[in-house]
Amino acid sequence: MTYWLRGLRLTNFILIAIGAFIFAFGIIHFNLQNGLAHGGFTGLSLILYYLLSIPPSISNIVLNVPLFIIGGKLLGRKVFIYSLYGTLMMSLALSFFENIWHAEVFLKNDMILVSLFAGVFAGTGLGIIFRSGGTTGGADIIARLCEKYLGTGIGSTMFFFDAFVITFSLVHLTLPEAMYTLVAVFIATRVIDFIIEGANAAKSAMIISNHTDAVSEAITHRMRRGSTVLTGRGSYTKNERNVLYCVVNRNQLIHLKSIISEVDPYAFVSVHDVKEVAGEGFSYEPEKGT
Repeated sequence: MTYWLRGLRLTNFILIAIGAFIFAFGIIHFNLQNGLAHGGFTGLSLILYYLLSIPPSISNIVLNVPLFIIGGKLLGRKVFIYSLYGTLMMSLALSFFENIWHAEVFLKNDMILVSLFAGVFAGTGLGIIFRSGGTTGGADIIARLCEKYLGTGIGSTMFFFDAFVITFSLVHLTLPEAMYTLVAVFIATRVIDFIIEGANAAKSAMIISNHTDAVSEAITHRMRRGSTVLTGRGSYTKNERNVLYCVVNRNQLIHLKSIISEVDPYAFVSVHDVKEVAGEGFSYEPEKGT
């Protein structure tokens, strides 16, 4: 038992439960109540409900059994435990909203609003679960496997798998309903990627200046950010010169450009997106006295 619990965090279990309830709320109150499907195994569960009246909370468990047999071998102990827990919490949350707390959110007269909210709730719930190291089974496990072994993004993999499921959902849904579902799924993938990557996103800047030391000192003292000096050579002049590389939070970019412009208005600055950054000043604070 000690081996199976080693490295697991109570915080992750709590966050997975919260994510499952957010996701389930959206599925029951926006997708199911307004006749939309969804992607992945959740979408298959909704189709089974529409065709055979099987509660999604039950079909969700049944459909995931084969994938968990595979996932347990390929994803490792921690992800397997978190994923199994996530799937159980998902079924529990679906059952809760099906039978206990069943609010009415019928918005068939505004399907754009339905698809927007369905995507936001689904993406937020799944994003929290993924950031906590778990999945909710089904397409989530497939997406995790593709990320681990193929390097593809979780959101992108789920979108293509979801598109296949939505196409299959045409056995019950009308074409407009399937198209609204596709909109919801697309929004969900964007929200997932934002929660997974966007929370740690940053901006990097390559700075070529004749006053490298002054720019670096200004960044250090006025922004409390470090920079790295790289050696470069001009392709035309063949002269060697220093190049500054600096990474800042997105909301600090304007301040950074202002400092560079003030110290050296003629500096060449190239700004790039950084999907994720970790280390001193980002994932943890610098030590005092350093």
